[in-house]
Amino acid sequence: MERRRLGAHGPEISAIGYGAWGAGGDMWGPEVPAEQVTGAMHAAIDAGVNWIDTAEAYGDGRSELLVGEVIRDRRDEVLVFTKVAPFASGTRPSEVRKAIEGSLERLGADVIDLYQVHWPDEERVPVEETWGAMAACVDDGLARWIGVSNFDRDLVERCLTVRHVDSVQNEFSLLDPEDPSFLAWLQEQGIGYLAYGPLAYGLLTGAVTRDTTFAPDDWRSGSWNLGYYERLFAPGVLERRLDTVDALRAIADREGIDLATLALRALIATPGVTAAIAGSRNPEHVRSNAVAGDAMLSDQTLLEVYDALAEPDRA
Repeated sequence: MERRRLGAHGPEISAIGYGAWGAGGDMWGPEVPAEQVTGAMHAAIDAGVNWIDTAEAYGDGRSELLVGEVIRDRRDEVLVFTKVAPFASGTRPSEVRKAIEGSLERLGADVIDLYQVHWPDEERVPVEETWGAMAACVDDGLARWIGVSNFDRDLVERCLTVRHVDSVQNEFSLLDPEDPSFLAWLQEQGIGYLAYGPLAYGLLTGAVTRDTTFAPDDWRSGSWNLGYYERLFAPGVLERRLDTVDALRAIADREGIDLATLALRALIATPGVTAAIAGSRNPEHVRSNAVAGDAMLSDQTLLEVYDALAEPDRA
C-alpha cells in the first residue's frame, strides 16, 4: 500500500489507516463479538495498513484493550495512535499524564506512536497548558509524536508557540469537506492531516439507502444529538446526500471499482491530506477499504467526482 510521511517529522504511514471507534461498541448499535473486531484489525494489517487509530474514550477503554490484543504479537508491523479527551480523563497537565499511562497499560505498549488531544477544552484549560503536557509526554519517552483532533487553525497556531504539531485529525469526507485553505496552511507548517469519517459513516459505502432505518442506540438515528447527524443524516439532508451518492456510484461502476474505493481514493488525492481513517468491524469491508491505498484514478475521473459534488441541487 502507498505510504506517506505524516507531516515534516512524523512516521511513514499507509494512505489508509484503521479506525477503532466502532471497536469500542458505543454509539453503533449492538456490540459485536470481540473476536470479530480483532479479526477486522488483523485483516487491515494483512492488507497493508500499518497504523490503528483509537482513543481512551472509545467504549470507555474497550477499544484500546482490543487494539492491545491485536498488537501484542504484531507490534513491529503496526503503529498505534490514541487520544486523550476532556470528556474522559481530562486535558489538564496532570490529567494528560495519567491518561497516557492508562492508555499504555490498556494497550500493553511501552510507547504511543502518535498521542493526540481528542477535542479542545478551552472553557476548562488553556490549550497551551494541555499542549505543554503533550510535549512532556514526548520528552519523557511516553509518546513519539503528538497531534490534535477537531482543532481549527487558531488553536493549532497557539499549540505551535509551545511545540511543533505533528498532525491534525479532523472530520472530512467528500460529502462534508475540509477547508482547502486550512489544508494548504497545514502543509506549509509541515503538519500532517488525518481524515476521520471519510466514508461519511456508511453513506459513501452504498450501505445506506432511502429505506435504511437505524436502531435507537445507533447515533445515526439522531439519538445522540451529534453534529455529524445534522450534517449528514437529518431528514431532508440525507435525501440530498443520497442523490450525490447515486452520482458517485455511477462513476465507480463505470470505473469498475467499489463506491468506497472511489470515495477514499478521491479524498486522499486531495492536496494536504496525508491519509484517511477507515474503520469497520467487518473484515471483508476492511479489506475492501484497503484497496483504495493502491487504487489509481485518472485526472478526468477526479474532475467528474468533483463535478458531482458541486452540483447546486446537491449542496
